[in-house]
Amino acid sequence: MSGKAIRDTFFEECEELLEALVEGLSGMEETDNDPEVVNAVFRAVHSIKGGAGAFALDDLVGFAHTFETVLDKVRSRELTVDADLMRLFHRSGDTLADQVEAARDEREANAAQTEALTKELEGYLGAEDLEDTFSFDAVTLDFDTPAAIDLGPLDTGPTTYRIRFEPRRGLYDNGHEPLLLFDALAELGDLTVRADPGDLPDLDCYDPADGPLAWDLELTTAEPETVLHEVFEFVEGLCALHITIREDAPVPDIPLPDTPEPEGNVEAPAGPDRDATPDPAPAPQTDGAPAPAKAERDSRGPKPTLRVDLDRVDRLINTVGELIINQAMISQRIEELDLPTVAHLTNELEAYKLLARDIQEGVMAIRAQPVKPLFQRMSRIVREASEVTGKTARLETSGDSTEVDKTVIERLADPLTHMIRNAVDHGLETPEGREAAGKGKTGTIRLSASHRSGSVFIEVADDGAGLNREKILETATRKNLIPPDSELTDAEIDNLLFLPGFSTAGTVSNLSGRGVGMDVVKNAVNALGGRISIASVPGEGTTFTIILPLTLAVMDGFVISVGSQTMVIPIASILETVRPSSRDLHRIGADGAVLSVRGSYVPIVDVARNLGLAGAETKRGNGVLLLVHTEASGLTALRVDAIHDQRQVVIKSLENNYGTIEGVSAATILGDGKIALILDPDELVRLPADAVAPAPLPAQRMEIRHA
Repeated sequence: MSGKAIRDTFFEECEELLEALVEGLSGMEETDNDPEVVNAVFRAVHSIKGGAGAFALDDLVGFAHTFETVLDKVRSRELTVDADLMRLFHRSGDTLADQVEAARDEREANAAQTEALTKELEGYLGAEDLEDTFSFDAVTLDFDTPAAIDLGPLDTGPTTYRIRFEPRRGLYDNGHEPLLLFDALAELGDLTVRADPGDLPDLDCYDPADGPLAWDLELTTAEPETVLHEVFEFVEGLCALHITIREDAPVPDIPLPDTPEPEGNVEAPAGPDRDATPDPAPAPQTDGAPAPAKAERDSRGPKPTLRVDLDRVDRLINTVGELIINQAMISQRIEELDLPTVAHLTNELEAYKLLARDIQEGVMAIRAQPVKPLFQRMSRIVREASEVTGKTARLETSGDSTEVDKTVIERLADPLTHMIRNAVDHGLETPEGREAAGKGKTGTIRLSASHRSGSVFIEVADDGAGLNREKILETATRKNLIPPDSELTDAEIDNLLFLPGFSTAGTVSNLSGRGVGMDVVKNAVNALGGRISIASVPGEGTTFTIILPLTLAVMDGFVISVGSQTMVIPIASILETVRPSSRDLHRIGADGAVLSVRGSYVPIVDVARNLGLAGAETKRGNGVLLLVHTEASGLTALRVDAIHDQRQVVIKSLENNYGTIEGVSAATILGDGKIALILDPDELVRLPADAVAPAPLPAQRMEIRHA
């Protein structure tokens, strides 16, 4: 492995460690500084520092050391965490993330911000801590030869440690050499090494890579136990390590065997997680999870993972899409043969369909990722927006284990940031205003994610004053965004927020006032094939709901006829299919109609007429109604000519290959090779219908089928 590959691995692991840090800091607030949570935070910071030291990232190492020193005083209960210190920890975590990002991009971090935070952290340290402030002498690692480890002079007052070191297979797979670890220990004092061959298998089934040898070591040194753990920090998680203190006997003078010259390249990868806890432990802590979970993981060994370049996964997904299209084409050709229903070929085709679906679902699962990292980033946005606006706010999250396509997560970061800032800036009242309204000074932003009806629902809610619809309407009129005499419903007024150039802010600030924000949010959500809605109650707060497809590649849909065209409608949007009788249909005005369903009246939208398709008048005689729930109009019935089939379809972008069509979200390729448009029910109901009056549906018995 090259030095650049090891460096890239370090920064990938830093992302996981920073996630653990954010989660741990939130846990410190929720659990009243549970020691296990504090230890998890400490380990995350220490692991980042240890890995950064291997790459001579001086600034990062220095700040991380000051940060972990304060955390260590919290661990030893020398410091009590209050609200001010907790805020400092959050800001320090943000700065640490900035420094990691700057180091990854090979640019300078914000030195003034780092220096200011370092001084604040040092304010919690005593004179002895400051005198013992960590200084890092840069060591340039040569990945072609082993690096000498200088652990400093030994103090007087030696202690004898017993060390039980049991390598696992992964230690050798990663290119580690136990003898180099023993060399480093020998530099700390007098070392005795004994091999324990007790677990050696028979020769005929011996595999050296399994690491069957265990080692018993005794080290007499003046160094604290922390230094011993640091020697093993690059292999923690790849071995079992037990360190205890022995004071009852001197160490026999058994010299360490001469170290042979290493062959080949010696790698120094930044290890997974490290544990610098000075207390003796039965096993090394390998991540920021609570102790029981870690113990369970240690017994099984580290969970195997595989890092794959995203382009390879994308190519695999595209190939699976072509496989599904090919399966549809084969099905079409077999149907044209008009074979008997019991034909073996038909049975094999059904097995092919199931196999293609299993492959598709498996590939989609590779790209699926929990929204937790995205939600954790929003904690920082809330803190920064609160400081800028002078408001007090906290973020509550739920459903952060909900999995979404990786592309969706990446493209959702910017719009979600806009919405969070908007919630703090416009949604929440000032502390004084909240007290006057009988609320607590601290406002709450709730961020949640869930799976419903084949879609991903992401909600951003605040407990602020709600939307001031009078002000919104007045602002839109003043900026000539709507005619002065417009009469709008509450939902239509709310949607004015998404108009380009709209802003109710009186002055331009770092957060708002320039008329850019919510229109960007809507465009970004639409580009993902999703939609956004608003619900607001005056005095209680506002909720923005983003509804997105689970994946951007494949979906289940109904193949339908609309006018003279074959189209597809997402099956997740359909609640029921209805063939109504004449007594269930009622005229409204000159060209409107409603459907009576179980005592409720549902508006009917003629899809062909709204899309302006030619020949719609002659094709509407044999219609079927599809009941869908739209964000704008609630329950709505879409009238189409016929339903032909239910199948998986591959989503092809229209915007990239052709352009935007109102009422249409994408396109697909059918089994006969023709292109079919994929309808968007929410946009369909918003389209203005032409002046053609709808033809009456035939009088048939009402039949409701659950999709």
